Amino acid sequence: MRKLSLVVVAAMLLATGNVLANDVKGENPSKNLSKQISEMLALNNFSEEHNDLTAQVRFTLNADGEIVVLSVSTTFDKMESFVKAKLNYQKVNLADVEEGKVYTIPVRIEA
Repeated sequence: MRKLSLVVVAAMLLATGNVLANDVKGENPSKNLSKQISEMLALNNFSEEHNDLTAQVRFTLNADGEIVVLSVSTTFDKMESFVKAKLNYQKVNLADVEEGKVYTIPVRIEA
């Protein structure tokens, strides 16, 4: 009987440890958003002469969870139009969408 109670206590401790070890917060929404944007911009047709392009992208999310690009700061005009065309009104998967919050992310495209 004593061995049975020790096994039950050990099983309860293991179960409690597994529950407490789970990540309660989940994935950081900003990192998740950056990952989704990098996947959207992955396919590009910039030539080798235009390698290592950078830009600062300001955008917000609307009520439907779509990206609305506010501005793209870059020295290369074609990159600005490329980023706007690829990101504007693309739906992202976020659990808690904060409508109207302005995000600024650096974007770097390597050819």
